[in-house]
Amino acid sequence: MSAPAPASLPVAASPADTSATEYKKQHALGSLPLLAYDRTHRIKPAATPLGQKLEALQDWVEDVIARFSPLGDPPVYSNKHFPWVDDVEADWQSVRAELDQVMKFRDAMPSFQDIMKEVGDIQTDDNWKTFFLKAVGMDCGENSARCPETMKLLDKIPGLTTAFFSILSPGKHIPSHRGAWAGVLRLHVGLLVPEPREQCRIRIANQIHTWQEGKCLIFDDTWNHEVWNDTDGYRVVLFIDFERPLKWPLSWLNHLIMNLAPLAPFLREAKGKQKAWEKKMWGGKGA
Repeated sequence: MSAPAPASLPVAASPADTSATEYKKQHALGSLPLLAYDRTHRIKPAATPLGQKLEALQDWVEDVIARFSPLGDPPVYSNKHFPWVDDVEADWQSVRAELDQVMKFRDAMPSFQDIMKEVGDIQTDDNWKTFFLKAVGMDCGENSARCPETMKLLDKIPGLTTAFFSILSPGKHIPSHRGAWAGVLRLHVGLLVPEPREQCRIRIANQIHTWQEGKCLIFDDTWNHEVWNDTDGYRVVLFIDFERPLKWPLSWLNHLIMNLAPLAPFLREAKGKQKAWEKKMWGGKGA
């Protein structure tokens, strides 16, 4: 995630009497009105008429999804809406133990854009590493075989579509961006949170949050968000996407889209890259 943050926000949204520099500062601090961070903001808006029409269609569909959500459309969700959170938090130390082992191979892990080239819009360095455990259309068998307790925990999360260890290096900043699809929610399980904790933080819309080891943070990543690790340590979360709770028939349609997602060219490409990286890391040898 290395493209400049302001590209995700329309300049016209800033007050006429506020400089662009001051507006960017207010944006990063989360001090603007909530709608300044809504999901229509994109890092690289479509430049062609067809692309713009497709984005307009996506905006419309995502607005419908939001209106069919029984939990409303907040940037951040209360954990009380998800009864399985207690089980996940109760088992976090077994996941941390497996993370400690795979962190020995951190330098060999791929950067996020090595798996999904679209992440190159917001990152060009190698300071955001990934260790994929599960993803729609991906075979992560060699990685997941090394984390059996983590895989048991993942089985407790209904509608899970993606899971990996997300590893941020000291000093890493992930600029403003939004997720690809409002039909999923994002879960971060804090596993390794360096001190001072307030210097390791995420802005989700106009809210600033910090991670806690063993605690879950659930949010809608299609709201504009931004991440900082201004510490000297590594920050690691178990990064999970799961199907957003929706009323029928949107729940059925969303589930169908999730099942068709592996046919998308960018996911087929990511599947091949992930398999190649696993072979490179483990030499085709199982756990």
